[in-house]
Amino acid sequence: MPAAARVEAPSAPVGPMPTARSHTAANGSGVRPPAYAALDLGTNNCRLLIAVPTRPGQFRVIDAFSRIVRLGEGLSRTGSLSRGAMDRAIAALSICAQKLSAREVDLGRGRLIATEACRSAANGVEFIEQVKRVTGLDLEIVSRETEARLAVSGCGSLVDQSAEGAVLFDIGGGSSEIALLDLRGGSTRRLASRIVAWTSLPVGVVSLAERHGGRDVTPEIFEHMIVETVEMIERFDGRDRLGELVGGERFHLLGTSGTVTTLAGVHLDLERYDRRQVDGLWLTDREADGLVARIAGWSFEERVANPCIGSDRADLVLAGCAILEAIRRVWPARTLRVADRGLREGLLTEMMDADGVWRRDTAWRSNS
Repeated sequence: MPAAARVEAPSAPVGPMPTARSHTAANGSGVRPPAYAALDLGTNNCRLLIAVPTRPGQFRVIDAFSRIVRLGEGLSRTGSLSRGAMDRAIAALSICAQKLSAREVDLGRGRLIATEACRSAANGVEFIEQVKRVTGLDLEIVSRETEARLAVSGCGSLVDQSAEGAVLFDIGGGSSEIALLDLRGGSTRRLASRIVAWTSLPVGVVSLAERHGGRDVTPEIFEHMIVETVEMIERFDGRDRLGELVGGERFHLLGTSGTVTTLAGVHLDLERYDRRQVDGLWLTDREADGLVARIAGWSFEERVANPCIGSDRADLVLAGCAILEAIRRVWPARTLRVADRGLREGLLTEMMDADGVWRRDTAWRSNS
């Protein structure tokens, strides 16, 4: 696995993102840097990033898109994707296709993936074929192992350089990926060799909320969700591979998902979600305890009213908190680091590294 890339924010924090052509003009090289695209169609969200490589190990995001589509809505009950959910996803993917065309992205430099909803649905492959017919986008249904690896690739740069062990987790809509990293001895730049165990739990915020309800969650229901998830983790044979490191000073959790970024936004009392303040934020165990208790004590209307939760997440956030609590019970840690990055960044990092764009002495890179 390549080293995790550093993600540069767009050059202008306000207003439209720069185009690839404007980036060329800005660096003055006269050579247009290649644009890469990464699309992640999950159980709950459809997300796209388009980026150009800059300095070695880094890239600049030139366009992005994210929309909650709830592709997996009802999947846990019926075993199939619903017509309404597929229509919502196709509408979002059509916008992605337009952006890729507008940015003139060569799809030889793109990777478009679908995860748990399409993996598990009886009509998942049929849906992927429909997406190609309607939008022209050729999505790839990836394995759980690939999804876990990409999460590490995308978030690895946020692992504390002094840590000896870490548990990285990605709480999704239909599944939750967990990777145990043993960092003792040597550099942490390439983390593939440091994954000593991984698993994909068959539970995510959508599936758990549909089983137990997401609007009115009593303390008893919330605890039941936690216990159910703990039981799933306990069936994971590799859960104890970090041994005595867990809970120590050189061990921490690293979470990437809407759940942990929402907690971070609430912690910061943000009036509007701001990735720049959230990505890389550290929470102590006491702060995490307080945040979960605070959100669990809110009514559905209070969750809707919070700007970092809103109506799109109000019925899912407690299921996410329950999965987070289960992870914290199995792997107690003094600190949790929040990542607002993940599969898309992992896809971009791996594609750019495989193409050798950071190793070549190119005019566009030397002026980036």
